[in-house]
Amino acid sequence: MIEVDHLISGGRILVMDEKDTVIQNGTIAVKGEYIIAVGEKETIENQYVSREILNAAGFLVMPGLINCHTHAPMTFFRGLADDLELMDWLHNYIFPAEAAFVNREFSYMGSLLACAEMIKSGTTTFCDMYIFEDEVARAAKKAGMRCRIGEVLFDFPSPNAKTPAEGIKYTETLIATWADDPLIHIAVEPHSLYTCSESLLKDAKHLADEYGIPLAFHYLETKTEREQLCKDKGVDTPTSFLKKMDCLNERLIAFHCVWMEDDDMRMFSDHGCKIVHNPESNMKLASGVAPVPQMLAAGVTVGLGTDGCASNNNLDMFQEMDTAAKLHKVVHYDPTVMDARTVVRMATCDGAKALCFDKIIGSLTPGKKADIILIDLNRPHLTPLYNEYSHIVYAVNGTDVDTVFINGNVVMKNRTLLTINESEIIDMVRETSQKIKSGMNIT
Repeated sequence: MIEVDHLISGGRILVMDEKDTVIQNGTIAVKGEYIIAVGEKETIENQYVSREILNAAGFLVMPGLINCHTHAPMTFFRGLADDLELMDWLHNYIFPAEAAFVNREFSYMGSLLACAEMIKSGTTTFCDMYIFEDEVARAAKKAGMRCRIGEVLFDFPSPNAKTPAEGIKYTETLIATWADDPLIHIAVEPHSLYTCSESLLKDAKHLADEYGIPLAFHYLETKTEREQLCKDKGVDTPTSFLKKMDCLNERLIAFHCVWMEDDDMRMFSDHGCKIVHNPESNMKLASGVAPVPQMLAAGVTVGLGTDGCASNNNLDMFQEMDTAAKLHKVVHYDPTVMDARTVVRMATCDGAKALCFDKIIGSLTPGKKADIILIDLNRPHLTPLYNEYSHIVYAVNGTDVDTVFINGNVVMKNRTLLTINESEIIDMVRETSQKIKSGMNIT
């Protein structure tokens, strides 16, 4: 018998491999950070033994969800400025609030709260763009979460970087600081083409190329953005400008892409670029509906993200999956569009590919990191169960997640967080939010 650290025993296992393998009574063997074996309960438990056996009978066991785009510290701004269009929301509320209140402690505490919310709703990996990202990394590390993070880069001063050069230097420091960490991974993240000069974009691209890491930014989120970029850059499509800048490759991650057209999608497909769909944020800000079915048909890898709490207003990826599936059905008047399996893949294995993590996470296959969640099926709204993908997208919600493994470690068990103090974090964020409320003259 081979000794392992954990046996997750007797669950209904959704592997998320290319064969769509579902094991009705299966066991997963975990040793250290890795999944060692997955298979029928009797077969695995005749080969492996562990002092830690988790009885998963009555649970759906699946890969942890991957939130491919968010702004973790913005949990502090949840509900701060709702029912506004993007540019009004951004320039008249969010940017001023950030200038007034964002500091290192803000980013750390807001990120701890985000990590608590994400773990409790089954997210094990997130991609973040914000200010003082070293504090986001520190919070993720304490919580035990996997992440891909980058300091937001602007042409104008932020609370952390007074010049673009300072932002680039800070990003390079992030890369060096977290170079060998098993959980924290860095991306270079200019905010967008409309807030970054060509010079800054070139510097960001050079840095990403130097270290072989992703370049990620907001892209074509609104119709106005597209029209203005075409006018300013003198191009028919902004993606041709990106091609001219040599930005199109398999390490490019573009958030939103609501106003992409056929030529944009073709160029993204040809160069292996990735896209992150954020339906709830795009709906709330009335930015539009990204043409995701067309993106998928063109062969583009599309992940799923919540965006930040200021424009969503939660980090629950189960809600995001439900919205993604239903939104495109009603827009296309076609109930077969964005089927449940496709959407679950966007939140797991395709999300991993979007973040350049597909070799290590996204499926429950031997050799990958043990990022695993257990969903309690013994609930009225999850009974009966005919199709696992359907349940995940249309019936499960974040509070159904019972236990979470990340990198082989149990970070939540029986709905209790084990790495961070949930109530303490909530109290501290509430205290700081009162200062924000007073400073913004919110009644």
